[in-house]
Amino acid sequence: MPYQFIERAYPFNTKGGATLPIFAVTPAHIETGSIDPIALDWAKKAGWKAESGSLLLIPKEDGHLGGALFGLGSNPSEQPYITGKLARTLPAGDWHIEIAPLTANRLTLGFGLGSYRFDRYKSEKPAAATLMIPRDADAADIKRQLSGVFLARDLINTPTNDMGPNQLEEAFRALATFYKAEFSVIRGKDLLEKNFPLIHTVGRASADEPRLLELKWGKKGHRKVTLVGKGVCFDTGGLDIKPSSSMLLMKKDMGGAANVMGLALMIMDAKLKVDLHVVVPAVENSIAGNAFRPGDIYKSRKGLTVQIDNTDAEGRLILADALAYADEREPDLMIDMATLTGAARVALGPDLPPFFTDDEDLADRLSDASFETDDPLWRMPLYAGYEKDIRAKFADITNAPSGGMAGAITAALFLRRFVEKAKSWVHFDIFGWAPTERPHSPGGGEAQAIRALFHYLRQSVR
Repeated sequence: MPYQFIERAYPFNTKGGATLPIFAVTPAHIETGSIDPIALDWAKKAGWKAESGSLLLIPKEDGHLGGALFGLGSNPSEQPYITGKLARTLPAGDWHIEIAPLTANRLTLGFGLGSYRFDRYKSEKPAAATLMIPRDADAADIKRQLSGVFLARDLINTPTNDMGPNQLEEAFRALATFYKAEFSVIRGKDLLEKNFPLIHTVGRASADEPRLLELKWGKKGHRKVTLVGKGVCFDTGGLDIKPSSSMLLMKKDMGGAANVMGLALMIMDAKLKVDLHVVVPAVENSIAGNAFRPGDIYKSRKGLTVQIDNTDAEGRLILADALAYADEREPDLMIDMATLTGAARVALGPDLPPFFTDDEDLADRLSDASFETDDPLWRMPLYAGYEKDIRAKFADITNAPSGGMAGAITAALFLRRFVEKAKSWVHFDIFGWAPTERPHSPGGGEAQAIRALFHYLRQSVR
């Protein structure tokens, strides 16, 4: 798989020349007649009402294509990236925005996000429309954000036969090489020798060795930012095996790793003044004679013993060792991302990832960043009253509390046990998948919260 990163192809016209106009308008533009007369006349004859996401092609007098009208609806702010739909509905060709009541960055980023296609396994790759980037848009930042998002989407969408622990390591190494970062990996039995017992335990039944991937970039003395991502490349559930219907999307169980890699790309490409540390435990939770069992008890890197009450609650196990290791560096900020619990989806659905933190200022600033970037996220509580639920009968803690309630919170409380030295810590329980097409996404693997996190980090290290 070629890893193009920031140099990948984008749906933007960079060669110049003649381009076709797009009039992105609201119903008010039609009612007041405040658009090109030819376009207005055609819209009225066609009965076109500028409904959100609607497209009307405009012919020239000779019958050839002359442009397009694109509807924003009455309240464009409700769908800030509606122009993503343009990228999938416009005929192939070169286009420019003639008018649009949107900022140039929002308009262009929306178009770019919506242009994404995962066609690696498709025999036919249809031509796509390209857009001239407006002069007042920040082209470098738009491409940077698209690169991070597309990387996360690509990694998640790739099936496990081409994105197991070996290939995830290759992608991680390529990212480090591209940005001249330091890369290291600990594999197989070396995990035991270097005290990562839970990572080894979860991944030991796979044909691909479990491993810990690590990237370091930036300058000592700058704010120490650590990213930790869950990299379960496929999750059968282990001996507590999932039903087949629940396994269909388990290629996305490395979505946390994919998202922190996308965020790391943005950070490094923008040359933010941070001392960056990225840690990804990469495993496949498989079934074999040496698979870990319900009832087993293992000691973690931190020294806490963990009782295995469900082998399908494996993500928090590998994160426990990874977080404990990352915490030893005493980061100023530690962010972990994981496709961790179904409970988070029940609470907030697939599009709104919850985050957990004890840092009130960080929580407020992340919420602000979410609003400013239209990258949704929602804070949920680290409710201490549920601490009792993660206690185990025969060990210090359990990986699967009984009762089936508040699962996202108890998972977050479990992870918090492995973070002590970090000045601030935040945990994101993401879905990593868009079940349906949206204007800014064709559906499938999805980047979640990383644009908001990048915006927050960029604002905080100036």
